[in-house]
Amino acid sequence: MPSNLSQERLCQQLVSEARDAIIFADREGIVRLWNRGAAEIFGHPEATALGQSLDLIIPEPLRERHNQAYQRVMASGQTKYGQELLAVPGLRQDGARISLEFTITLIKDNQGRVLGAAAIIRDVTDRWHQEKERQKRLADLEARLASLAPSEA
Repeated sequence: MPSNLSQERLCQQLVSEARDAIIFADREGIVRLWNRGAAEIFGHPEATALGQSLDLIIPEPLRERHNQAYQRVMASGQTKYGQELLAVPGLRQDGARISLEFTITLIKDNQGRVLGAAAIIRDVTDRWHQEKERQKRLADLEARLASLAPSEA
């Protein structure tokens, strides 16, 4: 590591400048850290997002289920999404739904008590749309091929 860059400063710069969203929410689901990538992906400036509920980025029909799961994770101190990639829809400031993939890291104090959850989130909306278009084209092609096949008697 360069001698003029402390480990703390390196970590701070890495988090703040990452293109992926890096968000930390406390035990109650209140946003306490919101990096540049989060602002770009979700459209909310840091000053707007800090102190807000995670509901800010969760589509309304999914909020209750998310909040229940979040509270279970805070109580148990365990999540499978530290290892597995979670794919869910998200909500931008302009109301647009986007496709997201992310992992979660539980942040704990020295006694092992969960303080909250950090998520590293990537917007995969373009890839999701491409896959849906590919699936549609394949289904159309299969239907056309089936219509050309001789009928069985």
